[in-house]
Amino acid sequence: MTQGFAFGGEEGPDKFDNSIKYRSSIQNFLIDTGDDVILVDTGVPSGFPVNEPDESTPLFMGDKFTDYLTSLKQLGYEKDDVTKIILTHKHIDHSGEVAQFPNAKVYLSKTEAEELGYEGENIVPVEFDDGEYYNFEKSQKIVDGVYLIEAVGHTTGNSLVIAEDDGLFYMFQGDITYTDEALYENKLSVVYEDIEKARETFDKVREFVKNNPTVYLSTHTPLGHENLENKAVIDLENPPESIYYE
Repeated sequence: MTQGFAFGGEEGPDKFDNSIKYRSSIQNFLIDTGDDVILVDTGVPSGFPVNEPDESTPLFMGDKFTDYLTSLKQLGYEKDDVTKIILTHKHIDHSGEVAQFPNAKVYLSKTEAEELGYEGENIVPVEFDDGEYYNFEKSQKIVDGVYLIEAVGHTTGNSLVIAEDDGLFYMFQGDITYTDEALYENKLSVVYEDIEKARETFDKVREFVKNNPTVYLSTHTPLGHENLENKAVIDLENPPESIYYE
């Protein structure tokens, strides 16, 4: 992804150097609590076309090497093993395969559920009735140790997920940033529905990771799965060295 795409939400993409390209990808995450198998987002639909990038392409998520359901099976899970799905937001690269799991409860903000037209006994429109979670104003406990947090801005019903385990906070943040470099540099991406709310949410995210040991799990950068594999805790004062796409 270009620096202008990743950084240019408030100042404009033309203020940044688009010859700088950060590594990009797409991956989603699974939480196995022992009692529940929870998907956080469900990737793009099978058969979704892969775009052909050129020098001006702002975001290319890579050549598809497995589809979502194949990846799930490679992890050792069948569709029927999945008991819950949490959607961070409505965009198709995060909600594309929900229909493949008709027996799973699907949790997402009420706003996004209404915009997607999701209805049925398995749909749980979340209204964030559980109050504050640390410095975030509104939350909903999904299961013990797993919380859906209101995080409006990228979309008007955007959320993030935090899972607590062994003293760490795993933040599954959808598209609040597209690359971790933006988190360290305090730059919003160009994709948002409400810029003021996006900035408020981003400030809360940065405050949270500053004060709590957080593994930051992004959807659109390999740093997402690399952070998970390494249990890498965010230190805003000491960003890791970037690996640039060439």
